[in-house]
Amino acid sequence: MTSQDELKKQTGYKAIDDYVESGMVVGLGTGSTAYFAVERLGQKLKSGELKDIVAIPTSVRTKEQAESLGIPLVTLDTHSKLDVAIDGADEVDPDLNLVKGGGGALLREKMVEVCADKFIVIVDESKLCDGLGPGFPLPVEITPFCHEHTLRTIAALPSCAGGNAVLRMGSSSSNVCDGDEIAVTDNGNYIVDLHFTEAIKDAPTMATELKNTVGVVEHGLFCGMTTAGKLHTHLDLFYFQVISLDHALLLQ
Repeated sequence: MTSQDELKKQTGYKAIDDYVESGMVVGLGTGSTAYFAVERLGQKLKSGELKDIVAIPTSVRTKEQAESLGIPLVTLDTHSKLDVAIDGADEVDPDLNLVKGGGGALLREKMVEVCADKFIVIVDESKLCDGLGPGFPLPVEITPFCHEHTLRTIAALPSCAGGNAVLRMGSSSSNVCDGDEIAVTDNGNYIVDLHFTEAIKDAPTMATELKNTVGVVEHGLFCGMTTAGKLHTHLDLFYFQVISLDHALLLQ
């Protein structure tokens, strides 16, 4: 395990240790850091340190991992209110706006995490940026029906000016082309990745324009999470430095 993976593990474990208590409903994120949080939750349930936990996974692969660890799973159909959700992010700007969904789970992530009283975001220092966009493509989940039309419509949005809209190919869990077939999400949809060379000027406006576009199912902009009455009432952001976990910061 690399030093960075070890820090992901320690920070993922810490998120469970600090924020999850017996009797909670927990949202389980998707990705390399969230993996360790799920692992830790399974350990604490097996040891009896945590009891009466139910969890809601945000992807098929997280569901499979949780099941292998004996974590009791439910869905939003039966549990629409979560105590806490724990996940990673692909980019974080100074206003704590996020880009998420590089692993293709953006729709389920947002559906679950918007229902959580507290949303714990774990990222490494490299994910912190002055502006969203250049450091990581913005994923947009779209319907397969007339997907080329929807891709062109997205590219023509005023807020997306300067972005290059690319249909994701190969595995839906990576925005790097690794196959000849169109990538399909857990929900049976396609993903358009928007590549920017300059920072997105107004992420909330872009989020609104994308959401209002017919054919768009969801986008990877998670904006306004630190404002009461918006998506969440609270967001805690961990970031760890590769050198030592002792230098990790918790921003609130």
